[in-house]
Amino acid sequence: MKKMLSLSLVMLLAVSVMLAGCGSKPKEETNAGGNNGGTSTEAKSDLKIGMVTDVGGVNDKSFNQSAWEALQATETETGVAVKYLQSKSDEEYIPNLNEFVKGGYDLTWGIGFQLADAIKTVAEQNPDSKLAIIDSVVDAPNVKSVTFAEEEGSFLVGVVAGLTTKTNKIGFVGGMESPLIKKFEVGFREGVKAVNPKAEFISNYTGAFDKPDLGKAAAATLYNKGVDIIFHASGATGNGVFNEAIARKKQGQAVWVIGVDKDQSLEFGDDVTLTSMIKKVDEAVKRVNKEVVDGTFKGGSENLTLKENGVGIADTSSKNVSPEILAKVDEYKEKIISGEIKVPTE
Repeated sequence: MKKMLSLSLVMLLAVSVMLAGCGSKPKEETNAGGNNGGTSTEAKSDLKIGMVTDVGGVNDKSFNQSAWEALQATETETGVAVKYLQSKSDEEYIPNLNEFVKGGYDLTWGIGFQLADAIKTVAEQNPDSKLAIIDSVVDAPNVKSVTFAEEEGSFLVGVVAGLTTKTNKIGFVGGMESPLIKKFEVGFREGVKAVNPKAEFISNYTGAFDKPDLGKAAAATLYNKGVDIIFHASGATGNGVFNEAIARKKQGQAVWVIGVDKDQSLEFGDDVTLTSMIKKVDEAVKRVNKEVVDGTFKGGSENLTLKENGVGIADTSSKNVSPEILAKVDEYKEKIISGEIKVPTE
């Protein structure tokens, strides 16, 4: 009897262990973030979105950074896996794009007009893939192209500069001379001219988007000529423009920088940032990402203007720009939206 009881207890214990094992599964760990700075989160989606930067890099404090922040926001909101690859030269554009396309990513971004030819090549070679580009139009059925009316937003910060300058000398620092960067320069110049036709306008191109030292030297040249406000459209090169202005501010010089693409006062401070020309790259990227998530993605192009709120000036502008000048900015904004003023691009 005792032997039978002992055997029964052993069998009961064995069955309990088996049931416990069947009732629990190993916890799976997922990482929806990417290499090079992706964030970890619990995966909610099987989709993957990749982004290739131009040579300015993902931490350019400008439009590459805005685009990456948009991908990170998409990851947080939907669980889509995101990753970026930073291009160190033009030769890396196609290999980097192909890494995502061949890796089965559901959308591959190329950030910057310099990637246009590479996007075109990869899109044609992979017609079933989905790609998107900022700042250039690529005519392919599987590519979404997003451009902006940079000249319109630049006109508005030109109004600010023309009405703020004390020396009546205003400067522009550009990266690589191209039709896109010319839109910034020409729009800015026309805005200055509209409110202050006697102001002297001086431009200086560095030939690079990833050379802060060249930006610093270009800014020094302009400030030495008596310029007191510089607008830059030069990616990470513009960080050097800010550094030069910060150094001069510490010496008591009354100089300003106008930021580009995002509110650069958040990075460089209100002491040196007069205002910023906002280009809503982040919102455009998030919107296209959502199309992929929702299954509504279509190739084609769109140009975001003042009317669509695609460009404008920073919300923090009131910290350094007077109410009277901001009222004048609003006046010109309405004239541009209505078509009364057509801002040239070259």
